[in-house]
Amino acid sequence: MAYARFATSRVPPGLVRLAALLPVLLVLPVLPFTFSPILLRTISAFFLVWLCGFKLLLLAAGHGPLHPALPLVRFVTCAALPIKLRDRGAETSNSRCLPPEFLLSYAAKAAFFAALISLRRVRARMPAYGVVAFDGAHVYLMLELFMASAAAFARALLGAELEPQFDRPYLASSLRDFWGHRWNLMVPGALRPSVYRPVRARLGAPAGVLATFLVSGLMHELMFYYITLQAGTGEVTAFFVLHGACVVAERWCARQRGLWRPPRVAATAATLAFVAGTASWLFFAPVTRTGLDKAIVAECEGMMAALEKLAAAAARLVWS
Repeated sequence: MAYARFATSRVPPGLVRLAALLPVLLVLPVLPFTFSPILLRTISAFFLVWLCGFKLLLLAAGHGPLHPALPLVRFVTCAALPIKLRDRGAETSNSRCLPPEFLLSYAAKAAFFAALISLRRVRARMPAYGVVAFDGAHVYLMLELFMASAAAFARALLGAELEPQFDRPYLASSLRDFWGHRWNLMVPGALRPSVYRPVRARLGAPAGVLATFLVSGLMHELMFYYITLQAGTGEVTAFFVLHGACVVAERWCARQRGLWRPPRVAATAATLAFVAGTASWLFFAPVTRTGLDKAIVAECEGMMAALEKLAAAAARLVWS
């Protein structure tokens, strides 16, 4: 990242800058393989191969969030971690301190995640819809806790306000709301300027939406390769292409006058049911088919046990 900042400060945006960044872009996909645990390999691939790779491609074109004028520590942190800085006007004198509501929410989600992990043996006896709910909650909490930990570290290091990474996706009232405004916001933050806007400018908004979901599907397919270490089956890409087509249909319906609109509670229930049902059918299939879902849950259980031991050791040091 230090080299990327140095190189891009010496050349203007364009193909020459892209060529200067090429060594970094070629190294990033290799780095996650230094981890043998599935969780660390996958999370590092998401941080470095997807988010950091797209940030560097945007930097090559002269777009943010990275800029060679950023201080070195801020450049490296923003590139390597799943964060996006707020405007300078949002920064305050106590930006390094985590607000109490963040800590309470983080603690509650960590406790819920620990409870889920403790129920992993019950999962095998759950009905199909229970397994879908379990896996969906597990993925959501795991992602949010990992990304919130990275954001807390970055906030303490940089003393800057950060954009939210999730916004209560369980309250989404449509697929547009779920994918565009609530779920894993670092991904649409990277895909919107790099895919959606260029395609929309040439082919229109529907094509921009479909192209964005297609690229998201292909990148998820790559992330699943880091999980399974097997060639993709296309099911994950199909999941996102299906959702892209449904988002286009939602946009069309929203523009039609006189169409019946369901109450928000019903719309939220239908949205979550559609996401969970199609995820069970297409998204989770490559992992559950190989039995790696059980290995991932077992790794989470080991991680929670290690954290409990660390917490107990810290408590003994404090009280001794």
